[in-house]
Order: sequence, then C-alpha cells, then structure tokens
Amino acid sequence: MISSSLSLPLPPRYSSFLPRFSKLATVSIFSNMMVPLAGICDTAFLGHLADIRHLAGVILGGILFDYLYRILKFFRNGTNALTAQAVGQDDHKQILLAGLRSALVALAIAAVILILQYPIQKFGFAILSGSPDIEAFGIDYFNARIWGAPAVLLNFVLIGWFLGQEKSALVLAISLVGNGSNALLDYLMINQWGWSSMGAGLATAVSQYLALLVALIGVVVTINWKVLPTALQEVFDWQAFKSTIVLKGNILIRYIALITAYSIFTNLSAGMGTEVVAANGLLLQIILLSQFTVNGIGLTTQTLVGNFKGKGETEQMMPLLNVSMLTSLVLALIFAFTSILFPETIFSVLTSHGDVSESAIAYMTWLLPILICGAGAFILEGYVIGLKESAKLRNSALTALGLGLVPMALVAWHLQSNNLLWLSLTLYMATLAISLGVKIFEIQSNQNLALQNE
Repeated sequence: MISSSLSLPLPPRYSSFLPRFSKLATVSIFSNMMVPLAGICDTAFLGHLADIRHLAGVILGGILFDYLYRILKFFRNGTNALTAQAVGQDDHKQILLAGLRSALVALAIAAVILILQYPIQKFGFAILSGSPDIEAFGIDYFNARIWGAPAVLLNFVLIGWFLGQEKSALVLAISLVGNGSNALLDYLMINQWGWSSMGAGLATAVSQYLALLVALIGVVVTINWKVLPTALQEVFDWQAFKSTIVLKGNILIRYIALITAYSIFTNLSAGMGTEVVAANGLLLQIILLSQFTVNGIGLTTQTLVGNFKGKGETEQMMPLLNVSMLTSLVLALIFAFTSILFPETIFSVLTSHGDVSESAIAYMTWLLPILICGAGAFILEGYVIGLKESAKLRNSALTALGLGLVPMALVAWHLQSNNLLWLSLTLYMATLAISLGVKIFEIQSNQNLALQNE
C-alpha cells in the first residue's frame, strides 16, 4: 500500500516508520474487516432468498449487535493503546498485564450479556421499528448469534494485544479463519440447510469461536512465561485497574455515540418502509466496509503513536498523521467511486431484488461525503487514542451526535425524507472530524509550548 513510496527520497522521520506502517496497516485492515465482512456475507446469502423479510429482519436485528459488539470494540482499542506504550517502554510485565486485565473485564461483561440475553432481546426489539414478521426473523438471528459473545469480546482483546506488539502474522491468521469459516458456514446453514436468519446468526457465532481458538494458540506460543507469575500477582492492582477502566470507559462512550448514530439512522429508515430500510441497509454495508477498512489505518496510527510516545519519539507523530490521513482518504475515494460507477455490479452480489437495488442506487451519491468525512474522523480518533487522550475523544463523539446528527434526523423523520436522513449521517461524520481536528491542534500547541519552556 505504501511500499511504492519507500523508494522516494523521504526525510528520515518518514522513512523510519513507513515499513512498519505498511506492514501493520495491511494486517490491521484485514482484521478490522471481520465485522463488516460477516455482515456482508449474511446480506449476500439472505439477499438472494425469495422472501426479502429475512434480509430486513437481520438488518433490524443487527442494530442490537451494533450495541452489544461494536461498542465493545473499546476492548481492542484500549488494549492496543496500553500494550503499544508498554512495548515502547520495553516493559514485558506491563505488556502481559494489559492483556490479562482486559481479558478479565471482557469475560465478565460477556457473562452478563449471556445471563441477560432475554431482557436485552425483549427491550431491544421493543424500541426498534419494524413489522411483526420482520421482527420475528430478527429475533431468530439475535437468539443464535448472541452465544458468540464470549468469543467476540476475547477476540477484541487479543487482536488489540497482538496489534500493540505488532504481531501481524497472528492477527492475519485470526482474521482469515474468522472470515473464511463465516462464509462457509453461511453457505451451509442458509443455502444448504435452509436455516435463513437463524443460520446467519449461528454461522457468525461459530466462526468467532474458531477465530478465538487461533488467537489462544497464538497466546500460548508468544507469551513471556517468565514474567507471568509476577504479572498474576499484580493483575488486580486497583489503581492500575482504575486507569485502565477510565481509558476504556471514554472509548466506550465514543462507540456508544457512533453506534447510536447508525441505530437512529437504521431505525428511522425502518419507519419509512421495508424497501427503504433494505435499500439503506445495502448502502450501509458499503459504508461500514469502507470505514472498517479505514479504521485499520486508524488502528495502525494508534499503535505507532502509542509506541512513539512510550519511546519519547514525539517528532514522528505528525509525519505519521500525515501519512495516515493521505492513505485513508485514498481508500475512501476508491470505495466511493467504485460504488458510484458500478452500482449494478455491486448490488447484484448483495441482492437479487431489483426494486431494492434501484432504490439504493438513487441515494448512492451520499457515499462520497460520508466516506471522506469518516476517513478523516477515524484517523484522528486513532491519533487521540494512541496519546491516551480519551476524554477528548469522548467529548468529540458526543458533540457529533448531539449537534451533528440528531437535529437533522428529527427533521428527516418529520418530513419522511430519506435524503435528509442521509444528510444527518453526513453531518455526524463532518462534525466529528472537525471537533477532533480542533482538539488535536490544541494538543499539538500545548506540546510545542511545553518544549519552548524547557
């Protein structure tokens, strides 16, 4: 991805990290695409069934997993940031503790999710908009997929832990097994065995456990066994736990704000009719695939910024940000223009229902501003998390939700306008990017002032 630029006569502060950036970014992108590829795989198989309600039900049920899983990705980001800084300080005990503490919290939350799965399901579908038959298919999907919660959360932790140590091969293996098994199981459970929406949920859950098996093998092979006894004695240190929880808590709020934005969008789409929610759901699959791809660059930015901070190599942070922003914008433009120029080809893969495809194509141009603004926002988020400035991330996310999305979404619902609904999502991304940019400028200004006073 960046390798072609390595032959150019770049300043040392760029050329010193570009090989690491290129290698880690490639693997981070593949690992980060696990969630949207699972959704696209489900969509592709269900979208070719005769009854479109299976697809609409899974899109509706997927809103709950946006909350239960994608907001819990703070485990990956938080673990990544803590591990990367410990690696920069060459502190093997703290590297191990970053993984152990995160894994314990992840298992505790997974247990709560499984125990409370029935009330979560009842409450979730009570507030979602959808006809009773669509809701029934969504519940089948939820009841099957929910049993993958422990594997999903532990995978977040272990992928973040491996990325923080730049163990690219392990992360790639986890991603390949997870995505490959999900596609195979979708084919068997949906096409061959006729389990429709329930099969889509079960396939995703089982594939996560297969990915976890690979991750645990990686832990056994790579762990520093010499420091394990000492680390186990300190794993329940309250002060260390407190700082970890504060960091992860602010990142959690960011994920809640983001998924709330998508949930409001999808829920209001469902209130506008089955065809609208199905069409918007197809476009969201493209958006999520692009954004998860770009977020792989954000994860790389986060890892390297944390590593640079741990080593005190702050002069490399802004060059890294420049490279990350350029790469992410190129990727976003590729996704946007490919979709806009070849819509029939893309939607023929996702669904055989021509009316749904035509409806989605009518709103295709919204991809361009959303993907560009989202690309900038996710890179800036990675930079802020790498610095462990999580409070600034939290505040920007809440600002984007409250000022960027909600007002226009309310207008869209009042006027029953899908175009205005897409505008609300665009405003969310734009507000998030601008707010984060302002906060990074403040951080950089404070750092420069501190250097001048030394």
